Formats: sequence, C-alpha cells, structure tokens
Amino acid sequence: MHIHLDPVGGIAGDMFTAALLDTWPELTSLVISTVQQAGLQSALELARIDHNDGVLTGSQFTVSLKDTESVQNPTSISDSDTDADTESHHSHHHGHSHSHGHGHWSVLRQQLSDSALPAAVKHHAIGIFTELARAEAEVHGKSIDDVAFHEVGNWDSVADIVAAATLIDRLAAESWSVGALPVGHGLVNTAHGELPVPAPATTLLLRGFAFRDDGRSGERVTPTGAAILKYLAPTAHIGTGTHTLQKTGFGFGQRKLPGISNVLRVLAFDCTIGHTPEDSTTDQVGVIQFEIDDQTGEELAATLQHIRAHEHVIDATQTPVFGKKGRMMTAVQILTQPDALTVVAEHCFAQSTTLGLRTRIETRHILHRQHTAIDKVRVKLAQRPGGTTAKAEMDDVISAHGNHAARSHARLSAEQAALQTTDNQSNMDHRNTNSNDE
Repeated sequence: MHIHLDPVGGIAGDMFTAALLDTWPELTSLVISTVQQAGLQSALELARIDHNDGVLTGSQFTVSLKDTESVQNPTSISDSDTDADTESHHSHHHGHSHSHGHGHWSVLRQQLSDSALPAAVKHHAIGIFTELARAEAEVHGKSIDDVAFHEVGNWDSVADIVAAATLIDRLAAESWSVGALPVGHGLVNTAHGELPVPAPATTLLLRGFAFRDDGRSGERVTPTGAAILKYLAPTAHIGTGTHTLQKTGFGFGQRKLPGISNVLRVLAFDCTIGHTPEDSTTDQVGVIQFEIDDQTGEELAATLQHIRAHEHVIDATQTPVFGKKGRMMTAVQILTQPDALTVVAEHCFAQSTTLGLRTRIETRHILHRQHTAIDKVRVKLAQRPGGTTAKAEMDDVISAHGNHAARSHARLSAEQAALQTTDNQSNMDHRNTNSNDE
C-alpha cells in the first residue's frame, strides 16, 4: 500500500491522525487504547468526531482533559525545569489550545521507553520526537539531551504523536508521499515570543520538501506535523507503476481558513497489481543525476571514487554523452539511500565541478540474492524467475588463480555454487516430503 498526503490546509499531528482515522475509522478504538498505554488514561479523553466545514466532510481528532485539576502534570510526562529553551509549540490553529508546561527530551524519551506501549509504537513515537529534538538542538545550539520542549512535550502533543505512531505501525504502508506544503505567512506566539512562520525548528525539519504559497496567512505546518513528515521521509509523488485508489479520507484542523478547507487529505493506493515480480522485493532509492564537461577522465575517476565512498551512496555510474555544440561530456548517476538524498547531493557539489543536479525518489525491484564461497572465491547467487544464477567475484578469482585463467575458474566456481545450491534445495524438499509422509 502507498499512502499519499495532500496538505490542502496544511498538516499538524492531530490532522494526520484525523485523516488516517477518517480513512480507516475501524482503527479508532485501537488508537485510543494504545495512547492510554503511554500513561495518559487518567487525565485525557480522546475521540474521532465527524466534522463538516460547509464544504467537505471528514474527521477531527480531539484530545481534552477530563478535569481541570490535572492540567499541570497529568502524566508526569513533562518536566518542571524553568530553563526550557525551545520555540516548539503545539498547533495554534490545527490542534488543541490548552495551558502547557515543558519537559526535557531525555526525560520524555525515558518515560516513553518505560511505558506499556507496544515496542513498534515506542520505536515510531521516539523516532518522531527525536527528529523534533534534533531540530531544536540545531536551532538553539544545544546537545540533543539538553533540549527541553515547551508545549510539544506535553499531554496533548504526546497523545497526537503516539496516535500517529500507532497508525504508522498498524497500516505498515510500503511507501508514503506528500504534496507541496503551504508555506503560510505572519508570526506565531511561542514561549520565546513571536516567531516567523514557519517556525525555525519546522523549517529545519522540512529541508528538501516542496512548498507552495497560496496567499493565506497563519501557521500551516506545525512542528509536530513537520516531525511526522521528516520521520516518514515521503516522496513528492506516488511513484511509477500502476496504483489503484482504494480509500480516501479528510482530517480537519481547528481553525477555519478563508476560502479553503483547513484539511489534510489522505489517498490510499494499492500498488501491488502487476507491480512486483514474484522473485523480487521492492524498496525505494534516491537518484541523483548531473553532467560533467570540464573535468579530465583522471579527475572524474577520482571524483566518483570519493562519491562512492560516502556512507549513504549505493552506487555511482558514468556514461559518455554528447552535450551542447556536439561536445563530449559524462553523464553521472548516483544511487543513494532515500533519506540521505539532500546530504549526498551536497557531497556531489563538493566533490565535482557540476553547477546543478537533478534528484528524485524511485521504486526499485531487487532479486532475492545470497552469497557463498567456493575455494575462497565469493559467489553471488540470484533467484531469477527462471531459476538460480551464480556469478563469481572476479577480483577473488584473479587473486587465487591469476588473470590468464580467470574466466574459466570464474565459470567453474559459479557452476559449483549453483549446483551446491540445487543439491541443498533438493535435500530440503526430500526431508519435507518424508516429514509430510510421516
């Protein structure tokens, strides 16, 4: 399944949860019961409620206190340190408006770790908060463990993020994408006074995301919403191949925007039909492309060697092409881990003479493969639709047998590995048959 987020009015933590629950309302009770396992059951009431803004119908996700006596510290989820120094805040127009305290990220992280939440939900929730804490640390020049949240560390934001983590875990989407985000205008009130929209931590979280200006003011993407997007690392499009729309839903914020619904829309696609070969798995990969016409072959070889050495680079290739005025130049393509696309792009600028490059996220199909060794020669086995194929590592063959005999020994090693694999599979099938007969 692929989930696309369409930020018509923007995105906040409660809007993300509301949109997903509007799409899958049967998960409401699961979300509420899971959030309560974070230690919030004694203080909060949570609900998905139907909402109609006069244009569209959808859902809101509400988080409210059961009584006013528990406002100060309903769950001990936040600290009372008066030296908190972050600007992050909960939504002033998307979500809930209550009085807040503040808490250190190290304390909140430990309390989430010690909670009764399922392990996968803990992982996602802590991951989302970690993205926010990193941004706060960079904004204020602190170490991540010294970051203290004002509003985002409190009960309503904790509920929103744990709810989001629950849905991320339960839906287990293969991939996510998001449309261009509304930039918003003006100032927002924070614990540090008025700050420009988007807030500083939000802008750090959303580096690399596409924005649009629809001319409307106010905070359109909250820090919580930005942290969720950063954690999901969505692409900017639904990807290649056939996608069948299965479900859609609308999650509303609290504030009304002039001339537009303050809503986040979800589009859920089934992308399995005719999409994945039986013998392969799919993942996503970042692609960077650029051309070079002012480096010698020797210089470019060194450049690509440095790029390949980057920890997030999967592969780098070069192809001779013709450019302007019939000039020969080299087209370079880099494959990266998707969440490191921006970092690797900066590395390419630093290592090469290119003045511009193109980036995108693509889905790729990968054959199941394994490695074995025949007489100290590594052999890669690939499970193709027509059967197993084997390829010996030529460097190992040359090292063991010399360059002259390399080809014959490589073929022999591959044949032996493939035969060994076939024999092992036959023995396993035979054992399974005997077991079934018994």
